[in-house]
Amino acid sequence: MPANQKYLTHSGWQRFAKLSSGILGGYLIAALIHMMLALWLPGYKTVLITSAYGIFIVWMVFILLPFLAKNGWKVWLIYVAIIFLLGIAVHYGTVYYPINPVQ
Repeated sequence: MPANQKYLTHSGWQRFAKLSSGILGGYLIAALIHMMLALWLPGYKTVLITSAYGIFIVWMVFILLPFLAKNGWKVWLIYVAIIFLLGIAVHYGTVYYPINPVQ
């Protein structure tokens, strides 16, 4: 049974915004979350080992979220704000809690 036409995205630009925010933005958010956890938590080795599967799971969640919204560009704006905040957290994590594997 085909999908109801009123729930489908009619604009090509909206479809592009949702796909690109889900794929690119979602991956950046997932990777930055795990980088932040590795820097701010005491057991960075455990976080790095489990991030192979964790990034994939978090990425899949962030791929699906844009399709729940009406406007893909608002999702991009929210994702960019999250990426910016996580980038700041990663930066301060490297400044105050640097990972030094050679000890």
